[in-house]
Amino acid sequence: MLETERLRLRPLSLEDLDIGHELFLDPDVVKYVCELSTPESLPGELETATARGAGGRLGVWCVMAKETGEKLGTGILLPLPLEGDDTDWSEVVEERYPASEIEVGYVFKKSAWGRGFATEACRRLVHFFFEHTNLDELVAVTDPENFASQHVLKKAGLRDRGLRRAYSAEVPGFGITRADWLASHTNPLT
Repeated sequence: MLETERLRLRPLSLEDLDIGHELFLDPDVVKYVCELSTPESLPGELETATARGAGGRLGVWCVMAKETGEKLGTGILLPLPLEGDDTDWSEVVEERYPASEIEVGYVFKKSAWGRGFATEACRRLVHFFFEHTNLDELVAVTDPENFASQHVLKKAGLRDRGLRRAYSAEVPGFGITRADWLASHTNPLT
């Protein structure tokens, strides 16, 4: 369980089908992230997304409002695919890190947009990554038109690295090294 001032992040579970419906069946929410799921495919996708790797340090988290317990979205620390349109889940192995770079990401339901939750959750995942792994760099990518997400990544401490290959396309890339994180973070939990 990870916490911030307003949020709790816990490993995604099979009981999170409700937030999956709010996220992955809404075309506005997935516009820049992935293809729209179907009600029939979502349970199998959720089962795959509950995989944890590297001793639980990698995977998908359910992001909830601390005060109410309302599920707001998801956050990820997962292997970044260079080709293909999804995580290579075979790389998410219990007790080891994948060979691929690790990306931080998030998806929030529309009612949570514009309230700073994505930045707060992303900062917490960045902090967790550098505090609890021995890896030296965390990356992220966005759709070229997803300016809101690019802004969130910068606010969370990642630097714009220009175009790079990911998800079978040239996309805006962002990253932060352990050295940069150690030198710059002042209050990473808020």
